[in-house]
Formats: sequence, C-alpha cells, structure tokens
Amino acid sequence: MTMPLSVTDCVVRSDRGRVLLSVPSLELGPGVSLGIRGPSGAGKSTLLYALAGLSDRAEGSIRWGDTELLALSTARRTQFRAAWIGMIFQDFLLFDELGALANASLPAMFAPRSDRSALKTRAGAQLAHLGITALKRTVDSFSGGERQRVAVARALSNDAGILLADEPTASLNRDAADALIADLVAKVRNNGKTLIAVSHDAHLLDSMDQIISLTDGQIETPSGARPA
Repeated sequence: MTMPLSVTDCVVRSDRGRVLLSVPSLELGPGVSLGIRGPSGAGKSTLLYALAGLSDRAEGSIRWGDTELLALSTARRTQFRAAWIGMIFQDFLLFDELGALANASLPAMFAPRSDRSALKTRAGAQLAHLGITALKRTVDSFSGGERQRVAVARALSNDAGILLADEPTASLNRDAADALIADLVAKVRNNGKTLIAVSHDAHLLDSMDQIISLTDGQIETPSGARPA
C-alpha cells in the first residue's frame, strides 16, 4: 500500500536564509516511479530529504496521502518514516561497528515488537539476494559497492510503501547497477510502491515513469508519464 504525493509552495532555506529549493507544485500518483536529475548542487538531495521529513528548514506543504508531513513534530515524522518510508542515503549512513545484517535490520528498532522478527528475516533475504553473505563481518571492512548493497537492503527490509533513493547505483559497477535498477523497478510495479530516485545514472532515469530536472533549486523540465 502506498499513497499519492502532493507538494505545494515548498521552500528550503539555508541557515543564513538563502533559498536552496523552491517547488511551487509537484504531484505524484501512488505506485509511480519518479527520477530526479540535475547538476551537482541543484537541490536534488535537498528535495529528497524534504520529502522524507528530514529537513527542519522546509516550509510549505508536503502531503503524503492525508498526512501533512511538515505539520508533524519531529517524533511524529520519525514514526511516519518508520511506517512508510525506506530510504537509501548517498553516503550509506551505516554503523561501521555493526555487521551487514545488524545494519540492514536497523528499522526493527522502530517497528512494533510483533513485526521485528519478520523484518529481520526480510533484511537477511535482501542481503542474500544482493550477494552479501558475510552477515556478521563489520561493514567498515566492506567495499563501497558492498556498503551500497547493505544500505539498499536496509531500505527494503521494512517493506515500505515509499522508497526514496539518493544515487542508489553510484558505487556499483554497471552489471550490479542494472540488476539493482531491475529489482527496484520490479518492486514498485509489482507491489504498488512509490519510488523517487535522485540519480545521474541514465539507465536508472530511463526506467522511471516520470522525470523532473532541477536547476538552482527549481524544477526546470517536468515530463509526463511515459506510455507503458
């Protein structure tokens, strides 16, 4: 299950008041994949963080279904993310002292006790599917590509309806990147999930239903859904 996205007059400013992002309007139906492209520094990650409720300086309206994200307290936003969002961070944000399985199953910390066992099982299955077999070895010894795959497994472990991905293929070779793209797109289309991905990877962007381009914090060229 997922939900539509509606963004209205969203503005994110720096701590000095400079506008980093300005999105007058953005609409996305449930179960749609959206690619976000643009040069470095264009505001792509800023938009993704705002959509996740991770930006304290976001103003305006970001509505997922009936939930007005920016009206929630910090604690309620955390609860919303735990229930609805799987996020792949560009810098992975793994705990180096933990193993692959412990990192991938971190969302269990925020899940109801009754759901934790299933979540850990899914985390292990995702790691195996992505070719990570050293489940207990601490991830500080992993390569960049291995760390990327652990981060992906963590995002998928809670079976979230919304996947937000920041350069999910950046540390992978072409074959691994293409396999991951196929996996993510299949999960969206087969299970009705929403995928929003920031990327410079043309292979990934070409797989999305819709694409927007950001330049200097503003949407430059929205494009409609491609025909099936």
